[in-house]
Amino acid sequence: MGFVVGLVLGLIVGLALIVFFVRFENARSKKRTDLAAVVAAFARMTVEDSRKLLSPEYYPSWVVFSQRQKLAWLNVQLEKIWPFVNDAASELIKANVEPILEQYRPVILASLSFSKLTLGTVAPQFTGVSIIEDGKEGITMELEMQWDGNPSIILDIKTYLGVSLPVQVKNIGFTGVFRLIFRPLVAEFPCFGAVCFSLRQKKKLDFTLKVVGGDMSSIPGLSDAIESTIRDAVEDSITWPVRKIIPILPGDYSDLELKPVGTLEVKLVQAKELTNKDLIGKSDPYAVLYVRPLRDRMKKSKTINNQLNPIWNEHFEFIIEDASTQHLVVKIYDDEGIQASELIGCAQIQLSDLEPGKVKDVWLKLVKDLEIQRDNKNRGQVHLELLYVPSGKQNGFVNPFSQNYSMTSLEKVFKTGANTNGAIESDGPKKRDIIVRGVLSITIISAEDLPPADLMGKADPFVVLSLKKSGAKNKTRVVNDNLNPVWNQTFDFMVEDGLHDMLILEIWDHDTFGKDLMGRCILTLTRVLMEGEYKESLAVDGAKSGKLNVHLKWTHKPIFRDS
Repeated sequence: MGFVVGLVLGLIVGLALIVFFVRFENARSKKRTDLAAVVAAFARMTVEDSRKLLSPEYYPSWVVFSQRQKLAWLNVQLEKIWPFVNDAASELIKANVEPILEQYRPVILASLSFSKLTLGTVAPQFTGVSIIEDGKEGITMELEMQWDGNPSIILDIKTYLGVSLPVQVKNIGFTGVFRLIFRPLVAEFPCFGAVCFSLRQKKKLDFTLKVVGGDMSSIPGLSDAIESTIRDAVEDSITWPVRKIIPILPGDYSDLELKPVGTLEVKLVQAKELTNKDLIGKSDPYAVLYVRPLRDRMKKSKTINNQLNPIWNEHFEFIIEDASTQHLVVKIYDDEGIQASELIGCAQIQLSDLEPGKVKDVWLKLVKDLEIQRDNKNRGQVHLELLYVPSGKQNGFVNPFSQNYSMTSLEKVFKTGANTNGAIESDGPKKRDIIVRGVLSITIISAEDLPPADLMGKADPFVVLSLKKSGAKNKTRVVNDNLNPVWNQTFDFMVEDGLHDMLILEIWDHDTFGKDLMGRCILTLTRVLMEGEYKESLAVDGAKSGKLNVHLKWTHKPIFRDS
């Protein structure tokens, strides 16, 4: 009997172990199958899928999504033929760069040329390639290159004192993206008429200068002058939109050459909340603006002393060669007098973001470095008005004095004797410039959600209106004990130069023994000049909260001045 019971129990335990083992293996197999499915899904995931799963702020700064393909095979072949490429490229660089070095030669030097130029024995490495759609007109290829070579470059420098210095350029480190354009596509081998090449993006260019057998510091400022000359030469000789054209088949390729395609009008209005760089007092900010970082194309504003919320209201004009890729850069510096200026912050805006012929009003956040993707520190903001006008295209800014002509610039307002893009014919030899003169009618309607300025949690607000250039002022009545005052008062100002004047609206709290500034709003007159009339709710700068509701109207009263 005991044997039978033991046998039965053994069978039951055995069957239970078998069932448990089978269920465990099935569950394990299912987990492995699910894991394999997840891994396969990740393998099929694209860059766009990754961006949908996680927003950019969750990625560390070193994560970069690249569409470029690897080029290990090209690097292997380039190393084999590099000695021959070195000879050809050295002569080509010398022939093209030397005239530009002479063009940007510092005034303290009598001559600047290459006495020796070879690229060394280390071949550059191509780290990626991408193809850009160019319609049916051509093919555009971009190659990312990195080079930490051992070139032998010696500059022959002569001063006006008769001193000759051989300067060696060493420790060169370069990373950039080269662009190759194959255009036009033709039905004849090799299927394209010409090749254009250019340095599309210069990510890094580092080098050191050393006088062979001497000391670079023997001539003060020489090192900085030569370094600036080299960088300007690289920028002006090969950096996009500059391009070199190599004809492959006979033909006219003048349409591929670098030429202006439009004009960018920039009004530097103001900046606010700038970082203070001075230990005593406040920063003395000025702005540097450029599209191409060449000395003769960079614009500098006036310096506003001891001010973290400067108002410039200055106009600048830039020539544009490629609106699809170029961008405007603004850098704000603190003027340190005889010492080097200190960077407060910088910002940029792509010209492709601008609608041709339309004024864009933008506030740009300042960052420490344009290459850094995220900069959470508040360095201030800069206020710009931008107008991009393609060559030969009217911008919709109608001349209020004659509907047959259109304004193609915010500042060059209808100078005669030019062309039909914006000129007015004159009967005699004298030119007649139209001054944008008129009456600005502004209605201060109301304010909302103003911050309390009194101990009782209320305020007695009134608004002071002033024109920056002419100095004309006026003010509203005081509304007592109200954070949402209603004024509905209209004021008329005679404006002598509408394109260059600026309206400043300051909200004050009236007290028995004085007044306190609650905030302000600053407006250029560009929009009211273009639209004639508009209503706007303005955020109050310098206050924790608040909006000011206004209505502006412009009535033209032109003056014709002989010049």
